[in-house]
Amino acid sequence: QVQLVESGGGSVQAGGSLRLSCVASGITASRYNMGWFRQAPGKEREGVAATYTGGRTKYYADSVKGRFTISRDNAKNTLYLQMNSLKPEDTADYYCAATRWYCASLQKDQYNYWGQGTQVTVSS
Repeated sequence: QVQLVESGGGSVQAGGSLRLSCVASGITASRYNMGWFRQAPGKEREGVAATYTGGRTKYYADSVKGRFTISRDNAKNTLYLQMNSLKPEDTADYYCAATRWYCASLQKDQYNYWGQGTQVTVSS
């Protein structure tokens, strides 16, 4: 049974930082392209960052470039999202996702497995 479990969310003030983690079980994460998505209330889920199996090639949404960093530790089956200089508009539920058969991308339809999400709230 595949499970993706996110952690690290919380409430911070604007300008602060958070580090999200996503631990995968039931799969060998090194064989999967993975990404982070977020969904704010009343909005569609959007891609934030994605990376291929090796972790070298990374993609970011324009809204987070220069502030967020995606990384992975395949030995720990774990995906990370370092979020710096947080803004109120970053407030959302953040989800990690994995896909084996599609490219790493910010398109949610290309991902097979999803976590339950972790909430991030940024106050001004």
